[in-house]
Amino acid sequence: MKNEIDKWLKEAEENGEIVIDTETTSLNPHLADLVGISLSTKIGRACYIPIGHKNGQCLNQEKVIKRLKPILEDKSIKKIGQNIKFDFIVLRNRGIKMNSMEDTMLMSYVLDAGKNRHNMDTLSEIHLNHKTIAFKDLVGSGKKEINFSEVEINKAMLYAAEDADITYRLYKIFQKNLKLEKLINIYELFEKPLIEILANMEIIGIKVDSNFLENLSIKFDKKIKNLESEIYKLANKEFNIASPKQLGAIIYNDLKIAVLKRTKKGSFATSASVLEDLTFKGHKFPKLILDWRQVSKLKNTYSDSLREHINPKTNRVHTSFLLAATTTGRLASSDPNLQNIPIKSEDGKEIRKAFIAEKGFTLISADYNQIEMRILADLADVKELKKAFKKNEDIHSLTASQVFNVDINEVNQDIRRKAKAINFGIIYGISQYGLAKQIMVSNNEAESFLNSYFLKFPEIKDYMNKTIKFCRRTGYVNNIFGRRSYISGINDKNYNVRNFQERAAINAPIQGSASEIMRLAMIRLNKKIKNMKIKMLLQIHDELIFEAPNNEVKNLCKLIQEEMISVKDSDLHSFATPLTVDINTGDNWGILH
Repeated sequence: MKNEIDKWLKEAEENGEIVIDTETTSLNPHLADLVGISLSTKIGRACYIPIGHKNGQCLNQEKVIKRLKPILEDKSIKKIGQNIKFDFIVLRNRGIKMNSMEDTMLMSYVLDAGKNRHNMDTLSEIHLNHKTIAFKDLVGSGKKEINFSEVEINKAMLYAAEDADITYRLYKIFQKNLKLEKLINIYELFEKPLIEILANMEIIGIKVDSNFLENLSIKFDKKIKNLESEIYKLANKEFNIASPKQLGAIIYNDLKIAVLKRTKKGSFATSASVLEDLTFKGHKFPKLILDWRQVSKLKNTYSDSLREHINPKTNRVHTSFLLAATTTGRLASSDPNLQNIPIKSEDGKEIRKAFIAEKGFTLISADYNQIEMRILADLADVKELKKAFKKNEDIHSLTASQVFNVDINEVNQDIRRKAKAINFGIIYGISQYGLAKQIMVSNNEAESFLNSYFLKFPEIKDYMNKTIKFCRRTGYVNNIFGRRSYISGINDKNYNVRNFQERAAINAPIQGSASEIMRLAMIRLNKKIKNMKIKMLLQIHDELIFEAPNNEVKNLCKLIQEEMISVKDSDLHSFATPLTVDINTGDNWGILH
């Protein structure tokens, strides 16, 4: 069998590339045991190396790893995979540091973000017209589901070898298409470098204070009970607050605070937007329900479940960063999702306090200031905004001054708050109704504010119209670096669908450009800090979190800030609008803001 493996590795050396796919006991790469490895060196040829099956003859895992290590670490040989970050982490935990990686999932993402999903089964059907062996066909589902280590070796071989072969076929197609579509630079410069950077961030993880979370759960539980008491009092009875049916009956039949509204399936409408509308109209009951939902979510999703995500070996939480989960290029995270912890609420900030620095270290937060507004100013060539950013003026006060016709020195907190809501709302294509709800004014007032805004900043309206027009014609929009985001329903006959997609088209170039700037910053910083004791831990949209030795914090803050700002002078795109980065330090994430 050793001779057989050697033949495959020799072919890899001759070809300069090899497909690799790991089969494991878990979808969590930090806890997974290796069950097998499949390889492919030519289209139509693939093999499977069983090393962890409970039944059947397996090869010695240590010997296989030792034999594969030189080839997988050889920079001159391409390692091709589907979501290869997973395989990188699995093999890194076994002493192999893969180099020169290619990823079919990311190639597909660059080519078709917004068109379709980028998992192998979907890609195989779209590009090869081939239905792959389904994972559940091997392991079953529900109570009868078995672990992959219990799958018969022959069945595992057919499944795993097919994966390797399909990956190779897709790679050849995508490689050609990226060049034809002139998107190869997006893949090479923004996607590939992130594979190893994010994998290392996931491996490092971030320390979480389990006792703090436990006390927070107790605090949230008390708050939930108090809210329930108030809700039951207003409803004049106890009911299951989590039940849309029972909640709907209270709202529409008992309290009669809304005109009957149902979902498409005929049940009572009790969504967040419905409750927000009723709250906006001054009703206390729906506001209490929204508060109850928020605190319950924080307790269930974070203070309770985050403790379960703490790795017993490292005492740290290891999130998984998703490179191909959004249409715009923005990263997402899962298991646990650390991207959506509420920052505006005090309870959300409390969750962040549980993320702490190791002893002798300090957390550093580096946050791009108003980056999406700066990109909008650059994209739409908004003279007034660009001038304000260059002078380092308060952009929301400037907007308030322009929209509400007051001297900038006389702008108060209330109109600044409204201007801020308009500024950020514009980025996401806010409607007059959405703005009215947000800043608590009438629809007519909101419409007047928006009209005044576009009168003062006509370039933004021009940008929006041109972007929608371009998207209607092509089906996609570009960010400033050339990445495409496909907007599938831009020409839909349904007004609501079309309207939603128009807003997405307006936002995608802005959000996508901000994401790209962050990617460039991460790549630059990774090169600078590679041999230092500082570690990059998290990326949360416009923010990076680092863990640095106490005695080096001051110098490192300066280095981080300089590198992140210098991205504006990238060879790929030169910004007329300056970038600024806010730096904060502390022993927990919560006090960094």
